[in-house]
This record gives sequence, structure tokens and C-alpha cells, in this order.
Amino acid sequence: MACRRIESGRGHLAPAGAQEHQRHQGHLHSGALGRNLVNANAETKGRPETYYAGAYWGPRKETPEECARRTAEFLNLIAPCDPLLAHWYKPARSPKDARKHPLMPPDVATLAELFRRGVNREKGGPIFEELGFSFWFGNGGSGPDSTDLQIKCGDHSGANPNSCVMPLPRQGLGAERVVTTPVLGGVLRSMALAWEPDWAVAASDDYRRLMSTTSAAGTFVGWVTYLSRRRGPVPPLPAPVRIEPIEGKGTLIILTPERLSARNAEHVEQGRRVGELLARAGLMQPVTP
Repeated sequence: MACRRIESGRGHLAPAGAQEHQRHQGHLHSGALGRNLVNANAETKGRPETYYAGAYWGPRKETPEECARRTAEFLNLIAPCDPLLAHWYKPARSPKDARKHPLMPPDVATLAELFRRGVNREKGGPIFEELGFSFWFGNGGSGPDSTDLQIKCGDHSGANPNSCVMPLPRQGLGAERVVTTPVLGGVLRSMALAWEPDWAVAASDDYRRLMSTTSAAGTFVGWVTYLSRRRGPVPPLPAPVRIEPIEGKGTLIILTPERLSARNAEHVEQGRRVGELLARAGLMQPVTP
């Protein structure tokens, strides 16, 4: 099962004595981080941080049926993570209308047809087959209980990454349950197993902007980060970072057990340090050039 609680004694703790390293291209040095942290706090004061989880991978030619099978596997894997992630519906004009057309349990033929409708084409013109398929649908919730899945699959043009992105609930009891280390660890584990991405991350939008000047997929660390084993081995990382292998796929890196925040200077500094160590190991590369 992909969703499981990350216990305090599980995984590998990295040595606590890791030292500061030189700045790498694409990473902010401490002075810039300090200025950006002040700016972020000023800009976000009075509003909650918004969080998301996303998996990204490079060119991969896949049919609508193959995209549908991966989607079905992903939906089945995340369903046990939280009740908000257990129900999904076809796109509709309103959540009320959507709830008349459930996608759970997932049916591959139904999902494949929805992917076919998401082809890229000019109006009245030919299909751009190399750009793959897109599919956007929600959990049928409203207000704080609402979340979506935005999937792009089968793109083999190399211009933009394929992706599976989930904006997370912003407030309320749903957010309190979902925006946590155990649930987000389970969501990224599910993404790794179903989509086999190059890189995946769970973070806040503000934190992403602090960690990367470009926000390019594959170039920064978040609250929880997944790295495919295709990228290479993950080096030792400073505590309290946790490293967990995902069977035959790659590695999950958990930056902190508490809720990550762009307004927490320790979280920002920890992200910078870990990002520099991973960059030094050659692991922080854009998913698409």
C-alpha cells in the first residue's frame, strides 16, 4: 500500500554534521534567501500558504490506454490516504453535476476516452500527437474540501514535462488532515509507483518561489521530494531530513516532520542546504532541458 504513516524511527537519518557548501548555479545564496524570505513574509502576511503535490517526467510516448492505466493505478493508491482523495468525478459544470458521474472505482476504458478528448490540436486542424493528452478532474468537493488532478501524459516532444499535479485543500479540517507529512508522503509514494516520474515534490507555492528562481521541475527540494533512481544515488543529508527508498523506483526525501512553511527561516535554510547537497551530487537537473 502506498499510503502509510511515516513513523519516527523509520527510514534513514542522515548525519547531523553536514557543513555549508558553496552556492550552485540556480540556487539562492543566504543573502538572497534572507531578502526573499522577508519579501515573502510581507507579501503573504494575512493569507494562508497554498500547497500542492506534483510529479513530473520527461518525454514518454504513451497511448490514451496507457495513460488511463497509470491514472487508475494512481487513484487506487491514493484512495486510502484520506477520504478527500478517495472520490473522483468526471469534469462537469459544477461539483453537484460532477457527483453524478463518479470515476471510482476507476475504469480504464472510461479514462482512456477522457484522455482522447484531451488531445492537443488547432481548432479544426490536425492533432499534435507528439504533445500527448491532458485531463483535468476533481474530487467533487466544494470550498475547503475541493481538490483537483491535472494530468498531462504521453508528451514526447521534449518541449514541456509530462505531469500529474494536485493543488491541495487550503483550509478547514480537510487541509489539516491532508497537508501533513504522512499523507503527502503517501501521495508522492503513490505518484512514484503509478507514474514513474523523474522527480516529484510536495511544497507550498511560496516555498517553491524561495527555493528556485525559475521554479523549473526537477531543480529544487520541497517538504517532500521524490528522486528517481535514474538520477543517481542520494547522498547523506543533514538531520532532521529523512530518506526512504521506494521499492525499485527511487527515493523519498522528507525535509521536516512538521508542516513546512516559507515563513519559517529554519525550513528555508534547511531547504537551501539540502538542495545544494543534491545539486552537488548532480541530482537537481531540469526534467526537460
